[in-house]
Amino acid sequence: MNAGRATPPGRTIPFDLYTHCGIEEARIGSTYFEAEAPLSDGSGNPPEGWDNPIQHGTMSWTSDTEAVFTDEAGHEVKFRARPGASAFKHICA
Repeated sequence: MNAGRATPPGRTIPFDLYTHCGIEEARIGSTYFEAEAPLSDGSGNPPEGWDNPIQHGTMSWTSDTEAVFTDEAGHEVKFRARPGASAFKHICA
């Protein structure tokens, strides 16, 4: 859930992925992204092996509308932009 300007394709930046209610969405700059394949433990938490509430890693842009989160534990999550979105679909409590 980082703020700031969008990053151009081909660039990688440090990224703290919010995982508290599972891995579903990310905000990169002013763009909202959703996970291609959301991840959870079935009870609204991140899967086993993920840090909670934040997983430290990197976000790499593969195009203007796609990005990939990776970390040192070997996790990889592909995200796609939600054009026109101005908020998260789900606010985690």
